[in-house]
Amino acid sequence: MDTKNVIAAISLSAAVIVLYSLFFVPEPVQRTEDLSEKNKIEKNSDTPSLDQKEQLVKISRNEAIIQNERVNFENNNIKGSISLKGAVIDDLTFKKYNTDLESNENVVLLNPRNVEDGYFIESGFVTSDKNIDIPNSDAVWSLERNNKLTEQSPIKLSWTNKQGITFVKEISLDNQFLFTVKQKIINSTNKKFDFYSYGQIIRNKIPEGLSNFYILHEGLLAALDGDLIEEDYDDIQEQKFSKNAKKGWFGIGDKYWISSIIPPRDKDFKITFDYKDKFRANYIATEPIELGGNSTIEDKMQIIIAAKRVDVVDGYAEQLDIDKFDLVIDWGFLYFITKPLFYGIDYFFKLLGNYGLAIIAITICIRLAFFPLANFSFRSMAKMKALQPEMVRLKELHKNDKMKLQQEMMALYKKEKVNPMSGCLPILVQIPVFFALYKVLFVTIEMRQMPFYGWIHDLSERDPTSLFNLFGLLPYDVPSFLVIGAWPVAMGVSMWIQQKLNPAPTDAMQARIFQFFPLFLTVILAPFPSGLVIYWTVNNILTMAQQVFIMKRTTVKTVT
Repeated sequence: MDTKNVIAAISLSAAVIVLYSLFFVPEPVQRTEDLSEKNKIEKNSDTPSLDQKEQLVKISRNEAIIQNERVNFENNNIKGSISLKGAVIDDLTFKKYNTDLESNENVVLLNPRNVEDGYFIESGFVTSDKNIDIPNSDAVWSLERNNKLTEQSPIKLSWTNKQGITFVKEISLDNQFLFTVKQKIINSTNKKFDFYSYGQIIRNKIPEGLSNFYILHEGLLAALDGDLIEEDYDDIQEQKFSKNAKKGWFGIGDKYWISSIIPPRDKDFKITFDYKDKFRANYIATEPIELGGNSTIEDKMQIIIAAKRVDVVDGYAEQLDIDKFDLVIDWGFLYFITKPLFYGIDYFFKLLGNYGLAIIAITICIRLAFFPLANFSFRSMAKMKALQPEMVRLKELHKNDKMKLQQEMMALYKKEKVNPMSGCLPILVQIPVFFALYKVLFVTIEMRQMPFYGWIHDLSERDPTSLFNLFGLLPYDVPSFLVIGAWPVAMGVSMWIQQKLNPAPTDAMQARIFQFFPLFLTVILAPFPSGLVIYWTVNNILTMAQQVFIMKRTTVKTVT
């Protein structure tokens, strides 16, 4: 890989990304309510607000869990409980994921509302009739069926008001991460009422450990009538988002976890993201359901609280026909490269049993795919290297006439049929692949805490060793900025050797600058995921092998 071409390729790639963001990224969806949509809702019998003023004393999670009666739920993937006070899903733990490599503590996602990092999901019906009692966050529901929610045993909750109206929730759980909530209202009176169904996700504060990295969206998101909406936490703190839709879903996404609601399929609804002392993502039906005397109404919503495993997310998207639900995983604007690249790595993982070996296997496949293009480039570079003496002679001969030097150089290139820019093409093609692989390693939970061999225990994290304590041989730790591990060093050395195979710049200053480029990239890539550095190192080694082979076969006529 010609170092000059690397610099050019990185610069061009940065320019492409900037230009893409300026001219091709869709304009953000209007974040304030459109007046026509707002009026449509307001004329519908003054659709009630979902806001509730609460004064809560923050307590510990364990205290909050035992404070109210609960119904436990569990399957092979998750466990937790539903509070009978408010009938909210506010306690959920992922059984197969630990907080870190050194801990046996499972990842906890949902917490009760009166915990500092409260995060919960609630649903129900509201009405604009102020004379009707509806179950709010203080309402205590009765358990009518089953004392535990499992895949085989759904539960049934009920609450009856003073007016003789009974609210019922039947909640079922599949074998993964899907809750299905069937909501009913049973009217035992002769009067008619109007109700609006709703569902909302509430999070008390911005979660700790937020990545805050430009390549990953974490926050509120939705897909409404075919449009993907992504709103960061700070965006919602500044201004709320609201939109009417006929179909779609919404949720709150972390790097590896998603909490989402799919509203009833047969009703128009309004989605709102806002912040009033806590973050709220909710839907409310835009048209009321009329409840006649001595009758029943019902609807069904779905709740997915999941680890963002590709097979799970894609499975729900297909099984439940949820448009764009696969985009809860932030594949980015290189989706068409990133996702197939993940499938390739996952295929080799299932074949080889190790994601590090899978990355090496996919690296070999990428090299094979680019083999003809690289051959063309290396032949040109070999010719360029053979022309170095003549180029030095021309530079010395015309050192005082830059115009003449350029003319002679171009004539030389034309005579020997050499294109000095040909080395850029394979690099330009590989830069998107490199970025896509970075994205795969960064956003997919499949790579989380996956080991390679030796000291690499998590391919999604940086190489933990350091050159400055001889990779752990010396008994002291080094500051984080000096953690330059064995794999980044191997990458830098391979790049330095590769540099020696390429024609050196004729300008002495350029030559000195390029000599430091492998060191520069070693420092820059040291904090990157170790899986990415392994890819780059193996790619360098394969490139050198191919380059040596081509250079030995390429002959160039001696220029006189």
